[in-house]
Amino acid sequence: MNDLAGRTALVTGSTHGIGREVAVTLAAAGARVAVHGRSAEAAAEVAAVLARDDRHAGTFLADLADAAAVEQLIDDVGRRLPELDTLVLVAGADVLTGPPAKWPFERKLDQLLRVDVVSTMLLARGLGRLMQDREGGSIVTIGWDQAASGMEGDSGELFAATKGAVMAFTKSLAKSLAPKIRVNCVAPGWIRTSWGEGASDVWQQRAVRESMLGRWGTPTDIANAVHWLVSPQAAFVTGQVIPVNGGFRPA
Repeated sequence: MNDLAGRTALVTGSTHGIGREVAVTLAAAGARVAVHGRSAEAAAEVAAVLARDDRHAGTFLADLADAAAVEQLIDDVGRRLPELDTLVLVAGADVLTGPPAKWPFERKLDQLLRVDVVSTMLLARGLGRLMQDREGGSIVTIGWDQAASGMEGDSGELFAATKGAVMAFTKSLAKSLAPKIRVNCVAPGWIRTSWGEGASDVWQQRAVRESMLGRWGTPTDIANAVHWLVSPQAAFVTGQVIPVNGGFRPA
């Protein structure tokens, strides 16, 4: 498909995982895509992939845990990418793998609030205003399919609170930016990212059991949903939270 030809997108957190898959998918559909991340090396690798088909629209480096860096990113994008009409806010704090997995609850919460909630809100509001000059734009955020129903344990409490905030914000922003900009949220279920690949047998079995389709989701599943939401095929869809979870089935 070439249904995004002529579109210019920014995908935050696009140097790895779901964000990278979203960037590559949108580029394959014809969009020019700007890369965002914290690592210049990782960003350069993704940019090179996009550039093979002349789909690289620029690279932006910023630590989204820093509110000042977020404001600077908004200014930089507005100056360097005035043609932006598609914004996908994938970037989120990883508190499940590596050293952050051992952080205390309070530190994890602070990081998730800074990256997943505050930066998403500031970027969507700031860049959304700029995009209003280009009618037909689209913003997609990332939530969590169990935020509304809840899940036991520290991680469940952390992600229900933070992703639930993103999902509620998305519905309000859609009203603020209508009718020129559509705003929707993809709420992934069990997706096999870096945490899923190393999860214990208990979690592996739970992920499969809680999907009516009997499998883990993949970053490609999320990227395909994002592609649809920002495409002309979803031109009458806004203010929605779309679960992408294989049909959640409580354990």
